[in-house]
Amino acid sequence: MKITEVRLGRISVPLRVPFKTALRSVSSVEDVIVEVHTDTGAVGYGEAPPTGAITGDTTGAIVGALQDHIIKTVVGRDVDGFEDLMLALDKCIVKNTSAKAAMDMALWDLYGQLYHIPVYKLLGGSRKQIVTDITISVNDPEEMARDTVNAVQRGYDTLKVKVGADPSLDVARLSAVRQAAGPDIRIRIDANQGWQPKQAVRILNQMQERGLDIEFVEQPVKAHDFTGLKYVTERSYVPVLADESVFSPADALTIMQMGAADLVNIKLMKCGGIYNALKIASAAEVYGVECMIGCMLEAKISVNAAVHLACAKQIITKIDLDGPVLCSEDPILGGAVFDEQNITVSDDPGLGIHGVQGIRYL
Repeated sequence: MKITEVRLGRISVPLRVPFKTALRSVSSVEDVIVEVHTDTGAVGYGEAPPTGAITGDTTGAIVGALQDHIIKTVVGRDVDGFEDLMLALDKCIVKNTSAKAAMDMALWDLYGQLYHIPVYKLLGGSRKQIVTDITISVNDPEEMARDTVNAVQRGYDTLKVKVGADPSLDVARLSAVRQAAGPDIRIRIDANQGWQPKQAVRILNQMQERGLDIEFVEQPVKAHDFTGLKYVTERSYVPVLADESVFSPADALTIMQMGAADLVNIKLMKCGGIYNALKIASAAEVYGVECMIGCMLEAKISVNAAVHLACAKQIITKIDLDGPVLCSEDPILGGAVFDEQNITVSDDPGLGIHGVQGIRYL
């Protein structure tokens, strides 16, 4: 199976409601789509969201990295030489992890199709179904309480609550969410780098002292501040998950060696795809550190790739793959089935994607 052509396109998918964090506010998913064509007729699909505030990758940067470096590297190569293909992809350009991730998942898709096996079984095949949380955007406490009631009515038993945009309101926000959710709903929070280390410890301990029962906090401090992350981890009643601090297997390994976080978040767009995500998972297995798998604001192609990884590896115990259910429509044909919090992986070969409706080719 030889790669003959790569086509790029874009999709635009409105969100049900605006997505608000401490870093940004977004009303639609605007993603780059990668189609990798082969001499057998098989097509592999990948996707990359421009998330400049987190990854530094804009739409222009993703398209430029693909056109000027990545496509030139993969066209003409044989999919069966997979290790060499992955190493070439990783080395052809530094950083640009979202563009690499889009190509990475398209190549895994083809590799699975070549051997007529779904990717999750290729990687370990631990389970067919997973359960995701759903995000509650950061707003005033009353609106967050209404969003909480809506999520619980839709059947979600785990909420990921965005905080950090105005730290003085965060305890009130969580109090409103907990009151609206009731005692049996699991609540995890995401500060998106919004706090300083000492401030984070004070806020988190206040939340627990008020009986808000927080499962864990995601990225309470700046991404580069591994020392601050460790400070919070050692002093907070709430377990700490490293997210924006983890852009590579080396980052994950450093955090685990330092004891800077209790858990590590794997995102394909930050680490460059499944190939590097597997290295993070392997390190986590060695250190006994549980992982969450998350996504940016993405449509179903890239989230579907993360589903395959999550269904393959038992070290991934927390699931934050709500991108497709935040969208008002699904233009992706095939792939995993997203039934609110319940996600069922496809047994079709590769990643199981069959096409994209409404794609605008570049």
